Amino acid sequence: MGSIPSRYKMSLFSAVCIVIANMVGTGVFTSLGFQLLAITDPFAILMLWFVGAVVAVCGALVYGELGSAMPRSGGEYHYLSKIYHPAVGFSSGWVSVTVGFAAPVALSCMAFGSYLSRVFSLASPAGMAVSILILVTLIHCLGFRTGVLFQNVFTVFKIVLILGFALLGFLLVKEPVGVSFSPNASSFRFIFRSSFAVSLVYVSYAYSGWNAAGYVANELDRPQKKLPVSLWTGTVVVAGLYLLLNGSFLAAAPIPEMAGQLDVAFVPAQRVFGSAGGKILAAMIAILLVSSVSSMVFVGPRVTQVMGEDMQLFRFFSGTSRAGIPVRAILFQSAISLILIVSSTFERVLTYVGFTLNLFTVLAVFGVFIHRLRFPDAIRPYRTWGYPVVPVVFLAFACWMQVYLVLERPVQAFAGLGTALLGLICYFMDSALKKRRNTLQPIRKTEVGHKS
Repeated sequence: MGSIPSRYKMSLFSAVCIVIANMVGTGVFTSLGFQLLAITDPFAILMLWFVGAVVAVCGALVYGELGSAMPRSGGEYHYLSKIYHPAVGFSSGWVSVTVGFAAPVALSCMAFGSYLSRVFSLASPAGMAVSILILVTLIHCLGFRTGVLFQNVFTVFKIVLILGFALLGFLLVKEPVGVSFSPNASSFRFIFRSSFAVSLVYVSYAYSGWNAAGYVANELDRPQKKLPVSLWTGTVVVAGLYLLLNGSFLAAAPIPEMAGQLDVAFVPAQRVFGSAGGKILAAMIAILLVSSVSSMVFVGPRVTQVMGEDMQLFRFFSGTSRAGIPVRAILFQSAISLILIVSSTFERVLTYVGFTLNLFTVLAVFGVFIHRLRFPDAIRPYRTWGYPVVPVVFLAFACWMQVYLVLERPVQAFAGLGTALLGLICYFMDSALKKRRNTLQPIRKTEVGHKS
């Protein structure tokens, strides 16, 4: 991969913004409604988000070590290729290329359309989803500085909006629902049910993105030092925002009114700010979701680009513009997102993506043990704090969630396994192409020699 000019390198602040923007978005503004269908206890709901925060922070601490020891763009694709085998890395990259980023982009665009349709009742949610996808794609194809500035501005706006809404939700609600966040006997019954583990999939999706800076390590100034800091700083900030925001939702609106709602934040917003204020906040949330779309349109194609540099099947996507922008990869990912927007339902895509992505984060976190054994002399500017307890905590919760998801949502789970398996098939096809090419090259050289 060619070196990026220093003037195009990201600062630590921009890297933290990438992490925050990747995490805060569709999940926190949509998943609570689905959680409340199975869990109706406020303490259990907040515990769900707290557990998700612990798992995400543990993952970020481990990825800090992996990223500092292997500072190259590509995230799990790069890590798993080095730790296990290129086939495992390719399968991870395949998932990222096909659905790992394209599906969350589609989900964010769909949520954007849903919230904005609350403001403009005649507007088509699907039409607005497609429009914002096209706009953000064009912005990131124009230039690196334009894309990073756009990202930073919207991320700061996102943090201010969430803090403002959370605090006002507690202070200005006109008719408090009298919710209690204290635990009781029913709270723990909810926590130890299978529905808690399945709901953790929604929460893990809301927290997904804590590893985002690892995908753009090449474009980060001094990645060995700044990458770990950006990962855990962004994750801790988001964890605090999520607990505060969901607490304000539960305090402002009755649980039955929010249960099953996709644009769940609109319900408490109406109760706090009234009908007109609710529409204004819905518009602001829609604008906020633009940051999520932007961050994933920025990050995802970098994985495709790195795979293109390593794999014959994806060679076309390795090309970049003069500023180092993988334009072809951006357009490819956005095309997949467009297909998902017009053809898929929200909840099934969310569960499928959550299970599929978690497969490879589990492998990556477990990989920190293997990397230390296989490469004991590797330079590690940062070592996982709390090792080995921290990675074990992550793996315990993540595997618990995966097992229950297989039992409760087998179609989505096996679809995820099938996607990963298809990646392995593509890897061996690529290997066969390379082998055939290497075999033919000496023959062609011999033929040319005879003719001359």
